[in-house]
Amino acid sequence: PLSPQLADGEFSPVFRLLTIFAYGTYADYLAEAANLPPLTEAQKNKLRHLSVVTLAAKIKCIPYSVLLEQLQLKNVRQLEDLVIEAVYADVLRGSLDQRNQRLEVDYSIGRDIRREELSTITRTLQEWCQGCEVVLSGIEEQVSRANQHKEQQLALKQQIESEVANLKKTIKVTTAAAAAATSQDPEQHLTELREPAPGTNQRQASKKTSKAKG
Repeated sequence: PLSPQLADGEFSPVFRLLTIFAYGTYADYLAEAANLPPLTEAQKNKLRHLSVVTLAAKIKCIPYSVLLEQLQLKNVRQLEDLVIEAVYADVLRGSLDQRNQRLEVDYSIGRDIRREELSTITRTLQEWCQGCEVVLSGIEEQVSRANQHKEQQLALKQQIESEVANLKKTIKVTTAAAAAATSQDPEQHLTELREPAPGTNQRQASKKTSKAKG
């Protein structure tokens, strides 16, 4: 962190310049250039790289027109060369969309954070955590429903299997009974039908005797 003691006195211009490199942009430097130490071309490009990082934190597809204005470059060739330098320096990763005239950023390094930005970052993280809790709660509810449905399907499967087993037993018993009835000797069955039941002849003889006496 920058020492607050440098903010006043003879070192204040240097302190302000360091602040711009830590948090600011090339446009910030140009706005105060008259009161700040001059920059070499390499230092200017470094600050331009950091300015692209600041823009990338807000939008991932940055139009060339915005970059040319913010970085104060004369043409697209200079802009593309600067972006390529930033990529090779591992400041950012992305691609130059020359057809649509824009820089598509996939990754960029982080920059220093101002103290006054901490509350905003904390609030953002809290909102993110709350969102995660909502998503987690939804996932747990879906898992619970899936488990309940699984248990219901398992119980239904067991019920169907039990009913099928009982039906098979019934069919087996019925088939066995039908087979037993079919296998009985037809002639024996006919003889049984023709033979009178025991005592039938005696009852008939008794009836004839009674008629004779009468």
